[in-house]
Amino acid sequence: MVEKIPSWIEKLLLPKLSEITGEIKAINARIDSLEKTMNTRIDSLEKTFNERFISLRNEMGSLRNEMNSLRNEMLTRFEAVDKKIESLRNEMNSLRNEMLARFEMVNNKFDSLEKRIPMMEKLKELEIRIARLEKEKQIA
Repeated sequence: MVEKIPSWIEKLLLPKLSEITGEIKAINARIDSLEKTMNTRIDSLEKTFNERFISLRNEMGSLRNEMNSLRNEMLTRFEAVDKKIESLRNEMNSLRNEMLARFEMVNNKFDSLEKRIPMMEKLKELEIRIARLEKEKQIA
């Protein structure tokens, strides 16, 4: 009976073992295929990620450059405005000094006129007296 068991096992189990071995090989082939597909996808995703990362880094650099450019432009404009304000301040000071000089000149003229008015009044009185004396002389 012992001799009959191995042949019976051989007849029943060997085809099953061969079938299982074939299925295992098929599963291994599928795993290898999936692994290659996954590696390909991971490589593709990694490449895409790297490209996007580089693109973002370049955009950030571009934005940084643009911000620096705008900052420099604003500083230049502020400096120009400061210069215009300083120029206007100098012009206002110049005009103020000129007006003060003119007011001083006008004050001097008024002072001179104020001094002349009493003399002019005295001259007018003298003219009137002379005119009266001449009339009296003509009448007499």
